[in-house]
Amino acid sequence: MNFQKIRDHLEQKIKPHLHKGGKYEKWYALYEAVDTFLYRPGLVTKSTAHVRDAIDIKRIMILVWLCAFPPMLFGLWNAGHQANLLYAASPDLLAAQGGWRFGLVQSLVGFDPNSILACFVHGLVWFLPVYAVTFAVGGFWEILFASIRRHEINEGFFVTSILFALTLPVTIPLWQVALGISFGVVLGKEVFGGTGKNFINPALAGRAFLFFAYPASMSGAAIWTTVDGYSGATALGMAKDGGVAALTQHGLSWTDAFLGFMPGAVGETSTLAILLGGGLLLLTGIAAWRIVAGVMLGMMVLSGLFNLMGSATNPMFAMPWYWHMVLGGFAFGMMYMATDPVSAAMTNAGKWAFGIIIGLMVVMIRVINPAYPEGMMLAILFGNLFAPLIDYFVMQANIKRRARRRVQ
Repeated sequence: MNFQKIRDHLEQKIKPHLHKGGKYEKWYALYEAVDTFLYRPGLVTKSTAHVRDAIDIKRIMILVWLCAFPPMLFGLWNAGHQANLLYAASPDLLAAQGGWRFGLVQSLVGFDPNSILACFVHGLVWFLPVYAVTFAVGGFWEILFASIRRHEINEGFFVTSILFALTLPVTIPLWQVALGISFGVVLGKEVFGGTGKNFINPALAGRAFLFFAYPASMSGAAIWTTVDGYSGATALGMAKDGGVAALTQHGLSWTDAFLGFMPGAVGETSTLAILLGGGLLLLTGIAAWRIVAGVMLGMMVLSGLFNLMGSATNPMFAMPWYWHMVLGGFAFGMMYMATDPVSAAMTNAGKWAFGIIIGLMVVMIRVINPAYPEGMMLAILFGNLFAPLIDYFVMQANIKRRARRRVQ
């Protein structure tokens, strides 16, 4: 296949109709997205001072998207594995199942918990519709706003779509997925001007909307496995009721939690897979290590303080930091959500403060709040709100320090 001929055809035959005044000018944003995805942008430097680099925002966003694959791939297998284990232990549950997903998995691979393929396909059949709806509906809003504003499609949606889908239960109704991503893209980002101008993480904004609008679909014991009629609390939910002792009584060790052998959202179960994908973001400099270190520091300090204080009625006071790290959405939020360069603090000192605030808040919500076992989502959104203020005080402090130096 001659790629240059395809490129020439796009440039000479199709692109002229998409420019201003052309027959299809309103579709230019969609053409530009496809063209720059397949080929490098045809931009020409017009000034003498410039930086030449192969990395642009499109490549950065695609790299972040790819780095989310390790927790996603493990989560797909784990979602199927958790369900297949239940089927193997209780044939009555298997006989009571129905629906097109169940029939498809049954006809393709079956429900053997020892088969990697069977477990993976089982999880994929449930997750793929969620991600497809997320991408289709969110992509529609991206194209619509890009067409109205007459600019290119922002590649940030690649990241928003996968992060949003990976934080949802696979059993969530698809119409709620469409509502959630619409809220996140439109009201969490586009109303502020699009990618780079939003002050909160759009994926988290969409998830928060679903959590408060449809709590029965986002929390509780009946939503974390694909087995109809079965209720099983997440590890964090069990810990909220009985502390670490409740986890060990249910046969969950710290190693199992770290590896991800437990029910939960697809992207949030395996801390190991999250650290692998997030570690690449740190190595490439896309994610700020100061934010990650600040989140860990804040979490460790407050959890250690609660451990020293103790409580006769609240077992969460005794939970050590290393259990907080592997439960719920802490690791996923720390590596992929808190490090969002748009909604996080931008100054170096501000990144430390931003991360520490998130780490403190997540432990405070988990331990003290009696009704809400998770806290990472709210902690990051809280940090997003204060990020501009943090940067303002950091910059003002720098200005004052430099002013004193000039006086001396």
